[in-house]
Amino acid sequence: MKINDFFSGRIAWITGASSGIGEALVYEFVRRGSTVIASSNDESGLQRVKTSAGRFAGKIHCVPFDLSETALIDDIVNEQIRRFERIDFLLNIGGISQRALIVETPLWLDRKIFEINYFGTIALTKAVLPHMIREKSGHILATSSISGRFGFPLRSAYSASKQALHGFFETLYLENKKFNIRSTVIIPGRVRTNISLHALDGDGKEHGKMDRGQNEGIPPEKAAKIIIRGIKRNKREILVGRNELLLLHIRRYLPSLFFRIAGRINPN
Repeated sequence: MKINDFFSGRIAWITGASSGIGEALVYEFVRRGSTVIASSNDESGLQRVKTSAGRFAGKIHCVPFDLSETALIDDIVNEQIRRFERIDFLLNIGGISQRALIVETPLWLDRKIFEINYFGTIALTKAVLPHMIREKSGHILATSSISGRFGFPLRSAYSASKQALHGFFETLYLENKKFNIRSTVIIPGRVRTNISLHALDGDGKEHGKMDRGQNEGIPPEKAAKIIIRGIKRNKREILVGRNELLLLHIRRYLPSLFFRIAGRINPN
């Protein structure tokens, strides 16, 4: 099988496409012959990605919107279905992180983080799903985090919103596998993206700093290649990262050791 065969002629919708893992995935899909609907709340960033794609730019269709504005999502999806007739892959990459203690985080900020990471993601998924069921084909992916499998300091709402995605997307798979709908959760560890720069502090303002651990993570291009391989293998979970992924296994099999280790890790 040629590298392009699996993705050639497919329609992929990628949120969070203006930077980081989302941007890297846009390039991976178009190089493999897919048409990409690229979405983000950063319209200028999407245009930069389209320009950067060079000879593949014509395969990228920029559809900017904010995941927190869930009331608009049904109309946006219907418009894309009219244009492309179907969606083969939906990659929910967009989201926001947090850098604040629980005691510093007002309830409205918890709600804001959930609105983007959880409700925005499932709203888009719910709008696309009936069209995939009609086609009896499709693959929906959601981005969690290793802290979507356990709690971690300064990330209470972020961790909780990502843990909620696991329950939703495991249920999605069980309910819809009879329609040939695949479902995958991406679990990144440290990836060198701007997520810590845009993370929200206790006042709802951008953290504005690159975490040391984040800066030492794998490049988003490598993360995208790992995700592409996972899609082709129809993996239920795709782990993305390096040694930090060992914490997932320690948490599962040696929870007391995990809590000792996690308490010593610098969360910035």
